[in-house]
Amino acid sequence: MKEKIAIKKVSRDTFHPKSKFYITTPIYYVNDVPHIGHAYTTIVADVLARWHRLSGEDVFFLTGTDDHGKKVATAAKEAGKTPQAFADSVVKRYHEAWKKLDISNDDFIRTTEKRHERVVIEIIRLMNKAGDIYKGEYEGWYCVPDETFLTETQLVKGKCPECGRDVEKVKEESYFFRLSKYQKPLLELYRKNPDFISPKNRRQEIINRVQTGLKDLSITRETVKWGIPFPGDNKHVLWVWIDALSNYLSAIEYPEPKYKKLWPADIHLMAKEILWFHAVIWPAILMSCRLPLPKKVFAHGWLTIEGEKMSKSKGNVVDPLKLTEKYSVDSVRYFLVREIPLGDDGDFSEKALISRINGELVSDLGNLASRVLTLAERCKSYQGNDELSRNLDFKKIENHVENMELHHAINSIFDFIHSVNKYINEKEPWKLEGKQLEQVVYNLLESLRVIGILISPFMPSTAEKLNRQLGVKAGSFKDLKFGKFSGKPRKGEHLFKRVA
Repeated sequence: MKEKIAIKKVSRDTFHPKSKFYITTPIYYVNDVPHIGHAYTTIVADVLARWHRLSGEDVFFLTGTDDHGKKVATAAKEAGKTPQAFADSVVKRYHEAWKKLDISNDDFIRTTEKRHERVVIEIIRLMNKAGDIYKGEYEGWYCVPDETFLTETQLVKGKCPECGRDVEKVKEESYFFRLSKYQKPLLELYRKNPDFISPKNRRQEIINRVQTGLKDLSITRETVKWGIPFPGDNKHVLWVWIDALSNYLSAIEYPEPKYKKLWPADIHLMAKEILWFHAVIWPAILMSCRLPLPKKVFAHGWLTIEGEKMSKSKGNVVDPLKLTEKYSVDSVRYFLVREIPLGDDGDFSEKALISRINGELVSDLGNLASRVLTLAERCKSYQGNDELSRNLDFKKIENHVENMELHHAINSIFDFIHSVNKYINEKEPWKLEGKQLEQVVYNLLESLRVIGILISPFMPSTAEKLNRQLGVKAGSFKDLKFGKFSGKPRKGEHLFKRVA
């Protein structure tokens, strides 16, 4: 008789305690340096992490690299390096990129770390204890770039359905995971927790595929040597995805107190091409280990470059570091989150980036700060009211972030910025003197202080620059209440430079 696997309904109280928020990016393959797609995922996760910190939550933001696998070993060989030396050199580039992009991750995990290997071995032990691992023979197709096993029916014109590249025929002894055992429990999970797979348009794709049936999964390779050896049988190396997915536990020291504090993850964020691994294989592994499941796996869309798919052969791969040398870091961060509805495919173009910089950033936000700080130079003191607070709908902004609608959240913040610009035009403070001027300027300074808090998750260095010019300390959401301005403003350089 098959053992029944109970799936508890995910509740907000269980998975979203106000005291913690655990968000992850996927761990990135080190077969190549970081590109704009990696940056997009990581910036979005950073915005969410910073937002939740402002809410007073204990945030743990994880990113890292997947150092193992055949394509990493191949890239290392082509570079004339050992896999470890090659991985080390590429990981250095990731650290440089995330520092440059102002990423506030709390940890950076690598699959070559001992702390990770220890947890992977424990996961295999638990899966084996559940009777979910057995030895057999694998024969089928394998896509090396995606590190994915494929059936004949999944191929599209004999090629990988995801990346469109050639696949290779594999026949070898392998250990298998009884993934088929978890078809019904997974479908039950999706039914009871409709937000587990997000956004909604991705959810049904996964359900339809699971409903057609799940085959047991080959989880080791004999022909690949760069990876974690299978416990008890060193001629086998663990399939890279079994290794990689376990990082979400190894980084929080499973099963130590840190794990108990942070798990389950609130959001696993990733690009849509790896949703299957996170929405099907990962929860099945956790079910096998009798561990709690994450609350949400969220798949964003693909980035095209001026309407074309990004590829080395086309020469259109965008280096985020070079981009930030040409434009400001915050301009790039703002554009990527503002331009692309999270979950949809999006397009990157420098023309659109420049338009956003010269429009919303320079004309709307930058000029507002410049005008207000110029007016403040005419005042010796300030005394105002909270009349501009009625134009700020923070609950609406908060709901957008909760619903992963970051572009709408930014739009709502700029609605408030526009209202403050309108207030200046209506009050014509350049015509005022004395207390009338002081009242208007106070209201404007207070609005800028609040704007500095709201934009800080999206544009952290701009918020710092604005705070310095206002003479105030960085605030959190508890400081959004109007009537707290006590700074000593001093006009500085324009927040953003117009791009010719």
